Amino acid sequence: MRLELLKGVYADAVADFVESPPVNREPVIVSTGLSDGYLRIAPGITATDQGDGPDRGGIFWNGVAYRVIGSKFGSISAQGLFTEIGDVGGGGPCWFDYSFDQLAIGSGGLMFYYDGSTLVQMTDPDLGQALDGIWIDGRFMTTDGEFLVVTELNNPMAVDPLKYGSSEEDPDRIVALIKVRGEAYALNANTIENFSNTGSTGFPFARNSGALIPYGCVGTKAKAPILQTFAFAGCARGEALAVYLAGNGDAQKISNKFVDDELSKLTAEQAAAIEMEARVDADEQRLLIHLPDKTLVYYATASQRTQGKVWAVFASGVNADKAYRGQRGVLAYGKFIVSDADGNIGYIDGTTAKHFGEVAGWRIDTALLFNENGRGIINSVELTGLAARAPLNTEPRTFMSWTTDGTTWSQERAISTGRAGERGVRMQWRPNIRFNQWIGLRFRGADEGRAAFARLDVAVQPLGG
Repeated sequence: MRLELLKGVYADAVADFVESPPVNREPVIVSTGLSDGYLRIAPGITATDQGDGPDRGGIFWNGVAYRVIGSKFGSISAQGLFTEIGDVGGGGPCWFDYSFDQLAIGSGGLMFYYDGSTLVQMTDPDLGQALDGIWIDGRFMTTDGEFLVVTELNNPMAVDPLKYGSSEEDPDRIVALIKVRGEAYALNANTIENFSNTGSTGFPFARNSGALIPYGCVGTKAKAPILQTFAFAGCARGEALAVYLAGNGDAQKISNKFVDDELSKLTAEQAAAIEMEARVDADEQRLLIHLPDKTLVYYATASQRTQGKVWAVFASGVNADKAYRGQRGVLAYGKFIVSDADGNIGYIDGTTAKHFGEVAGWRIDTALLFNENGRGIINSVELTGLAARAPLNTEPRTFMSWTTDGTTWSQERAISTGRAGERGVRMQWRPNIRFNQWIGLRFRGADEGRAAFARLDVAVQPLGG
């Protein structure tokens, strides 16, 4: 009997069966002959430098990666070394965008420009608080939560207060801005409005009422461009939080029950602090949603191929119970440069499973095995795929446990997944587990092993009623 590996199931305390996505394992949808998809270890993070303070985000501009660590704005070399350029103050995540000759940095409501040699602050008092910003059609557009503010066409250091705009469909605050296909979107608390450039003498952008999206965004960083549109975390007025993909005047829900349940656990402050980012590489488009204790990952390409919603969880720590440390990725020099809350700088590295030198645990729950309501004994369990992917002088191990009620798990049993070079090893257990109706299996590891799993086969001996 073959069990589903890409999606697992467990039970919660209120008698619900809940989908259990893989933790620190990436689903890859490809026909191998063994199966239509497999699970590989999520890429690790290799450290390159240490900044002074928490990471606050970055951008790649004119062939150079830039980042804000603590209050310091600086460049990052191809070797991953941070060089301070200036101080931008503030706290919390920064926003970045650029024109033809200026890089704009938003930090704690302040706005700075960098031209490649000099860092200056935008000091026009009519700017107000620059909570978020974009560059569009020769101007920088920012918001203070109430107005849409644009710089002068020929002078990015000046703002005309007679050219303020607003988002007027609903009396909700403006939360964030994003640009897609040359048009600006104001992401509000309950609605999302589209603006296009009309070149008028006042505020140069006009609202397209037919493109109104009747859902709002929960936080300034809770959005990311992906699939030639953008995704966001939010809801319509009076609805629960979810994750959506913006469309033309509507939005498609891409979160499943597991994701919605995770969002429902957040306080209002935690929800407003959600950060999202997209990472597109190796024939996959990933949407990362950073929560306080984990990162939820949506696989857009895999979801399209399976006509479903494919999610996974990234987390750090040997028990995968800590916040994912590879945040705010910037594609530069052929790799994603990331950092963490302690200012560690590194890059996403598919050749390691460690996060900044520390082991990160992984976990897979399977679909439930149901023997037509009959009892049975599991004589053998075998994972098939790519074994013995391990550093020299190590012997990775995979632990298996099981549940017959969905909430409590047995003592674990371990096997070796093969030392380096032991490519012929079989990842097999012979547990002789007896169950009365149904059973679920869980696999876990916490080492440097990189074995990939393409299928799970279980030999079941049926028992009489």
